[in-house]
Amino acid sequence: MVGAGTHTHQPTELTTIVTGAGGAAGVAVIRELTARGVDVVAADADEHAVGLALASAAATLPRCDDPQIVDRLCELAAQHGAGALVSTVTEEMAALGRHEEQLAAAGLRTWLAPPESVEACRDKWRFAQLLSTAGIAAPGTSLGSADGLPGPWIVKPRFGRGSRFVVAADTRADIVWALGQVPQPIVQTRLRGREFTVDCLIDRDGTLAAAVPRWRIETKAGISTKGLTFVSDAVVAGVRELVAAVGLQGAGNVQGFAADDGAVSFVEVNPRFSGALPLSLAAGADLVGEYLRGVAGHPLRRDRLTFRAGVSMARYYHEIFQG
Repeated sequence: MVGAGTHTHQPTELTTIVTGAGGAAGVAVIRELTARGVDVVAADADEHAVGLALASAAATLPRCDDPQIVDRLCELAAQHGAGALVSTVTEEMAALGRHEEQLAAAGLRTWLAPPESVEACRDKWRFAQLLSTAGIAAPGTSLGSADGLPGPWIVKPRFGRGSRFVVAADTRADIVWALGQVPQPIVQTRLRGREFTVDCLIDRDGTLAAAVPRWRIETKAGISTKGLTFVSDAVVAGVRELVAAVGLQGAGNVQGFAADDGAVSFVEVNPRFSGALPLSLAAGADLVGEYLRGVAGHPLRRDRLTFRAGVSMARYYHEIFQG
């Protein structure tokens, strides 16, 4: 999946709603689509979300757990003539997936992982059990206890996002303290090695169409701020097994560790574009363009999903002023 070419972008005719406009993934998708000349309706539950200022139009949504979110998206489709929906919020995807017919009736095409796959990604305990059953390398995991798990450990919420409430524990005393601080905690043996993320596109038949591995050189609040694309057959082979086991399709990103001996283990998968998507785009993989082809029901073009290894990224803050 590695190539040296840079792809020429073709604009789409579909006005596109992008949810999660306040997050790094939402901002990345909005910027990529507007650069292509696509009319974008940026949407978020936060009226001050930064991505709202980057799109052709902006709208606020109910929170992702509000059943009115689907009706609101249908209203936006009618108001703006939108024909495609890109969700970058994992927590809303299962609800959207259960109402794909309603969205389609409003003219909104989608390409989401099945709701049961989304729930398996959100529930870190269920995800760990799924990987164990499939024989995919992952850290030892227990629910609400470190009993039987070798340390050091990581304590994290069973349901959580980013790095919120993620606590490193080196001693049993640390574990006791962390279990009292983290909501619905799971405990995992802390993996050693080099941390990576793989940006993916999975075809509707479950085939891995694109995989762009990158080292997470530096992260802040769970989002990569410095990264470097690389090539690894072992990482891609593991990702292929993982996405098949979870039953993913559409956009996704997989996180894991590569040990010094080359062994690869996986810790998390998100059924959406990643916050560091711009690095994969800069490396030549047209993930957003081909995703929109998938939304429209067209076959993916594998030659546009190749990438260049050795492309690095460093991030800085940028301000937007209005009024």
